[in-house]
Amino acid sequence: MKPKIIVGMVVIVAGIVLSAVNFVESNVEYGDFATAQRSGKKMQVKGEWVRNQESFFDAKSVTFVFYLKDDNGHTEKVVLDGAKPNNFDLATSVVAKGKFEGDHFHATEVLTKCPSKYEGDAESVKRTL
Repeated sequence: MKPKIIVGMVVIVAGIVLSAVNFVESNVEYGDFATAQRSGKKMQVKGEWVRNQESFFDAKSVTFVFYLKDDNGHTEKVVLDGAKPNNFDLATSVVAKGKFEGDHFHATEVLTKCPSKYEGDAESVKRTL
């Protein structure tokens, strides 16, 4: 075989392998805190920010700490790498992506769902009909 063909095949195989590894790492399943703690794997936990418990930004370790209550009512301390996400204070629900480390859920990413400015009041819609 010609060297160009061999090099081309190696590049294609390497691309396929890297794509597969990237897909497996980005494919993180949803669960609750109990499942995340049992599995020890990286998971996405959906819940509600517990506003009456302490939340703060630690500039020394560059982490944001808050408490999250999952859909089963279990509350855990979440430590996020980085600053508080935009619109965090307006969030109606929060998704933390990470895994348990000791006594807390260590998140590498936090997604927030904010109320839509396009949602209308049901009563005002009824009055216009």
